[in-house]
Amino acid sequence: MSALDRMLIFTRVAELASFTQAADALGLPKASVSTAVQQLEAELGTRLLHRTTRKVQPTQDGQAFYERCKDLLADVDEVQTMFQQQGVQNLRGRVRIDMSTGMARNAVIPRLPELLALHPLLELEISSTERRVDVVREGFDCVLRVGPVGDTSLIARPLPPLRMVNVVSPAYLQAHGTPQTLADLSSHHLVHYASTLGAKPGGFDTTENGEVRSLPMQGAITVNNADAYTAACLAGLGLIQAPAVGVHLLLKQGLLVEVLPEHVAPPMPQTLLYANRRNLSKRVRVVMDWMAEVVGDYVRTV
Repeated sequence: MSALDRMLIFTRVAELASFTQAADALGLPKASVSTAVQQLEAELGTRLLHRTTRKVQPTQDGQAFYERCKDLLADVDEVQTMFQQQGVQNLRGRVRIDMSTGMARNAVIPRLPELLALHPLLELEISSTERRVDVVREGFDCVLRVGPVGDTSLIARPLPPLRMVNVVSPAYLQAHGTPQTLADLSSHHLVHYASTLGAKPGGFDTTENGEVRSLPMQGAITVNNADAYTAACLAGLGLIQAPAVGVHLLLKQGLLVEVLPEHVAPPMPQTLLYANRRNLSKRVRVVMDWMAEVVGDYVRTV
């Protein structure tokens, strides 16, 4: 096992805070991972990781070494491909990305054949979840995030924002009537969305005179993922405020109806996020450029 291999193993252990998870991610026996880190510590003459029965975390020296390892491994990856010409046969290796389930299902995965036809040696790992993954700790090359970005340690590449619409089901309108003004909302129900159940739900968001307002609304149900959010609306449980691209087919089919079009929430930002590395590998750059184009095309469909 080379020194670079040991560095790679160490970085995965440090990111995942677990020898077992790192071994699974790398497809290696746990004993090999443990031995590699021990050899690295012996070579450097310092302890890199604090090990307890509950968790593994870098020492002060280990954190400094981790940061240098990430840059070095990125540099090595770049050097290995620096003389390769752009072409079908040249881009190879794994790219790990994360995005919402809806964006994966509706926008990215349907067009993956195009990308793989151009670069058949690429290997893509696509995580689809509504939770906010830890880009560095979980080893993602990039993530597509909808909503505000709070982590300033990551590089953010803005994408076209998502236009929002207010929608309800025909059954809901038949039972409760159609809201014509913001004042009417006091007698209507909102399906609440909260990424963490138990958190205080928001209200009905709208923009007036350039300022965002959130109007409290009653609602019997709170959900924590986009599919359940749409399903609750289809079931007649209340209004939802959703990106237009996510519900345009349901609107076209008459399964949902738009209301209060003059009182929509502000557009929802979209961002490609990736770790702050000095050199980004060619394959990651290509995949990110492709994703930016695909997502842009998708947003412009409505």
